Amino acid sequence: MNPWILASRPRTLGAAVIPVLAGAALAFSTGEFHTIATALALACGVLIQIATNYFNDAIDHVKGTDTHDRIGPLRVTSGGLLPFRQVVTAGFAVLGLAALLAVPLVLKGGWVILLIGLASLVCAYLYTGGPWPLAYLGLGEIFVVLFFGLIAVGGTFYLNTLDFSGASLLAGLQIGLHSSVLLAVNNLRDLEGDRLAGKQTLAARLGLAFAQNESASLVIAPFVLGFMWLGLGYFWAFVLPLAALPLAWWLARACLAATPDRSVNQLLAHSAALHAIFGLLLAIGFLLP
Repeated sequence: MNPWILASRPRTLGAAVIPVLAGAALAFSTGEFHTIATALALACGVLIQIATNYFNDAIDHVKGTDTHDRIGPLRVTSGGLLPFRQVVTAGFAVLGLAALLAVPLVLKGGWVILLIGLASLVCAYLYTGGPWPLAYLGLGEIFVVLFFGLIAVGGTFYLNTLDFSGASLLAGLQIGLHSSVLLAVNNLRDLEGDRLAGKQTLAARLGLAFAQNESASLVIAPFVLGFMWLGLGYFWAFVLPLAALPLAWWLARACLAATPDRSVNQLLAHSAALHAIFGLLLAIGFLLP
């Protein structure tokens, strides 16, 4: 695979796509939908995710988190496929493109979208870089729920309707929690290596039992939150995602039994599948009467 594509981590990009689709579907259910705004929001989300992955690849190598002994997928900087400076430069270039595409969105959505856009651009780097990198302080899960859940869904909904709603926040929380499963499982797998490198993820700080229970809880929580859709009048938004419950139940049980080794890599694929299936079913639920 081309190293630039490898560094972009294509399997993680659903974290940027699904919340935009859900936010747009929720907006459509209210009678508001703007194709260009949604398309630009989708493009910006994917680009920011790619930039975040580039920074993570390069900076984790410098910090010693990614070594030749890592049990996760190959990283291009630590693997010698691309030099550190080129990967970081590419990250900033991708952020620049995202900022350019976001200009029409700011003109449409005003200061709210400007603040969301600036925060997203800055935190794409601060997730791994800067003097207080979020991922190294145990704030990764909060970052994911916020930016790949609440902000992504709520921001897309706002761009279409110029309004916020409790429904958009609920959808964002559900999708953000499932997106954070990928990070929690990843941190469980890398627990020992992160400790040695000084990367203080929640798993590294609090141990294996916490990591197992955290991952399983994040898998199940969105289904519990789904009952709230009944009170908001979105019957199908509650019912359709239940089709993903068997996969979620299997994944939760697997997380509770997981150990920090290569076997956890298969759980990442199942986590990504759950995130996509649940999010798509939720979006379809918004479109049904």
